[in-house]
Amino acid sequence: MHEMGITQGILDASFEAAEAAGAKRIIDIRISVGELTEVVDFALQFAFEALTPGTLAEGATLTVNHVSARSHCNACGEDYEHDRFQMVCPRCDGFDVSLLQGRELQIDSIETEDDVEDDVPSPETAQE
Repeated sequence: MHEMGITQGILDASFEAAEAAGAKRIIDIRISVGELTEVVDFALQFAFEALTPGTLAEGATLTVNHVSARSHCNACGEDYEHDRFQMVCPRCDGFDVSLLQGRELQIDSIETEDDVEDDVPSPETAQE
């Protein structure tokens, strides 16, 4: 299951970013995963739940944006979506195609909770 290693990499990068920002904890990690990466969503979520207890991301959610496969036909210029098995151009049946999207595997955003609580008055406002 390569999703465990992928998830560990996502968490390592997220921990590094959260700690650099002085975050208290991670609330949500949003990622984009292309259809052609063959990452299994269930396995990714399972790995996330297994790896987050006792970390900054304990109780956090992993939000996955699925990116469909899309190619450009170099023969006729058609841009089209397809599955991972059928990349032939639907317009001219050409095989000379360039992949435009579908291999993404990236962190889009990390939502964190800061160390400073918004409800706690600062010393300056407490004296007013």
